[in-house]
Amino acid sequence: MKRIAIFPGSFDPFTKGHHDIVMRSLGLFDEVVIAIGYNTAKQNRYFDIDFMVKKIETTFVNVPRVKVVVYNELTATLANKMGAKYLIRGLRNTTDFEYENSISQVNRHLNKELETVFLITSPELSSVSSTIIREVHRYGGDVQEFLPYEL
Repeated sequence: MKRIAIFPGSFDPFTKGHHDIVMRSLGLFDEVVIAIGYNTAKQNRYFDIDFMVKKIETTFVNVPRVKVVVYNELTATLANKMGAKYLIRGLRNTTDFEYENSISQVNRHLNKELETVFLITSPELSSVSSTIIREVHRYGGDVQEFLPYEL
């Protein structure tokens, strides 16, 4: 049976830290689906979702085992529809763990076959966050070194 994992997030923007998690996940799973959660009622993304989909797809153009989807439903429901039995989450610190652990428990309640796999962020990328990158970019700072694609 094909081992499909979903890597859900807003990816606003998709960073080198996210890229690292995806590439490391390919050693564990047959297919990794980068699932960009999007709520059409909320128009507060910093980077346009279509722009981000194109940037992520371009980043993985030579990696056929990686797919990108946009979704607007529960992650557990998406996993069921896609036949995915795993969720991937990256952890930078204990604060991330506390937050992600709660979400993983709810996802497991909603979909009993769904396992969350936590990967610890590579040390050199642990300070990279989408929030910080957005803030630096908003005020004209150079964020290119934190992104796996050209802005």
